[in-house]
Amino acid sequence: MNHLTLILFERLGLILVIAFVLTRTRGFRTLLEREFSKKMTLVHACVFGFFGIAGTITGVVLEGGTVAARDFVWTPVSDGRMVVSSSLVATVIAGLLGGPLVGLGAGIIAGVHLFFLGGIGFIANSLVNPLTGLLAGWTARFFSNERVISPMKALFIGVFPPVLHMHMLLIAEPNSDDMIATVNTIGLPLVLSNSISIAIFTAMIGIVLREQEHEAAQATRRALTIAEEALPFLRKDSSHEMAAGIADLLYDRLKPAAVAVTNEHEVLAHRGMGGDHHKEGDSVLTSLSVQAIETRQMQMAYSRSEIQCRYENCPFEAAIIIPIMDKHESTGLIKFYFQKAQHIRPVELMLAQGLGELISNQLNTIATEKLKTHIRDAELRNLQAQINPHFLFNTLHLIAALFRKDPEKARQITVHLAHYMRFNIGLVSSSLVQLEKECQHVKAYIEIIRTRFSSRLTIQFSGPDELSQISIPPSTIQPLVENSVQHGLENVTDGGEVNVTMTKADNNILISVRDNGTGFPDDVLDDAGYTPLAKTNNGGAGLYNVNQRLINLLGESSRLHIRNLPDRGSEVYFTIPYND
Repeated sequence: MNHLTLILFERLGLILVIAFVLTRTRGFRTLLEREFSKKMTLVHACVFGFFGIAGTITGVVLEGGTVAARDFVWTPVSDGRMVVSSSLVATVIAGLLGGPLVGLGAGIIAGVHLFFLGGIGFIANSLVNPLTGLLAGWTARFFSNERVISPMKALFIGVFPPVLHMHMLLIAEPNSDDMIATVNTIGLPLVLSNSISIAIFTAMIGIVLREQEHEAAQATRRALTIAEEALPFLRKDSSHEMAAGIADLLYDRLKPAAVAVTNEHEVLAHRGMGGDHHKEGDSVLTSLSVQAIETRQMQMAYSRSEIQCRYENCPFEAAIIIPIMDKHESTGLIKFYFQKAQHIRPVELMLAQGLGELISNQLNTIATEKLKTHIRDAELRNLQAQINPHFLFNTLHLIAALFRKDPEKARQITVHLAHYMRFNIGLVSSSLVQLEKECQHVKAYIEIIRTRFSSRLTIQFSGPDELSQISIPPSTIQPLVENSVQHGLENVTDGGEVNVTMTKADNNILISVRDNGTGFPDDVLDDAGYTPLAKTNNGGAGLYNVNQRLINLLGESSRLHIRNLPDRGSEVYFTIPYND
């Protein structure tokens, strides 16, 4: 039995390598996103069916309760032998991810293959696969709210298919002492190898999902940062100056082989390789460029022929062409050139598409609004877009964990998250909001952070009872609290404190955010709030945005004041007018 268990685990290692490669395919990601159609259901059933066949081929052949052949099972076996395989692993995964139809289809394919291999118990071997796939698909409906079943749940579920297999073997030959002995030999090895393999597969899927979330968060962060830095260039009256600034920015930040910015007719700027023949003033003639302008959709070129460069030694083999929209009309293109088609990864496509949409939106705003209104709305849109995806993901994971431990607390955090997100969605509706609403927004954020980091920090909030007559730029206090949590207390593992206080002082309200963290480095303390400090890790961009909106909307007297405290930590404070 121990010998058989080791052989099965050895063979399953090869299957798991195949599974790992499978998780990297684009079609597999559609399965994780539950994007089902008749065509994709058939495709997934076939893929997992062949995966099950691979599990059968890498199985072993038993004769008289011992391993008779260690080679792969390519040909039918004799009547006195039995095929022992891991085809159920693929069938169970197919059902858990794709539902009953995918599980049933994969099981039929794997079962038909086992039927033609023959041997002892071939009928039970053939029938258990489609039955298992169907049952696994129905079981998955109990976990429909989860993107993927956790490894521990999968480990538990994976115990039952081999047990069902053993029962069907005994039912097929109820009075056979040899079958009873065989079941006693293969039962435990199959249960261990199948359940552990299913758990490992689901763990792989979890890794894929985390990679997707990380890539999306990184692409979102980079797109938002670049879009913010592009604003000064987009405000240029000269199209050539705007194009030159955008090309320089994109080339410096993204490091492609080259970047070009065009209008509908000619190249306005080109940076990077190929500058000797991709020149400013060249006409926009390629079919993909014309198609991008006409369809207003991003286009990709994966060969030299699609780029249509007339220069024989052109270094570019691939390109991404992004249309820039102004009032729903294509007014130009941004082109990213690459030396190899393999350099265009999904994250590049996601980032390029996001950049095109963000830059198009900014151009529309600049073209249709007055400068002062535009500054206010553009900054607020940027602040809204800067919602950290990791904060949202972490909060959702927190809620999911609390539902098992403390459902009432999970409900409260869900309500706070709803208040927090609703406030951020409405950021651009007004330049000023009542301080009472701003406080509700901050309290929602504080409650979430308190729950997440209850073991290492405390947050105190105090303010006057009457706040309805006081106006403040929206999302002003929350970024200061977030800055203290993420940067001031970044290296504090225990005893961290953040104090938010609001006190009346003559005709003003003094708002202060203190922490007992590491404080601001001396080399950035004087510049914090006055420059973005994008290259530092001290929350410089957030402080700068808050400070600029306070000054623009309430005047210089409301600017931020930043200082390090004598003992430990830092304080950021400002005042806003108060009218009785």
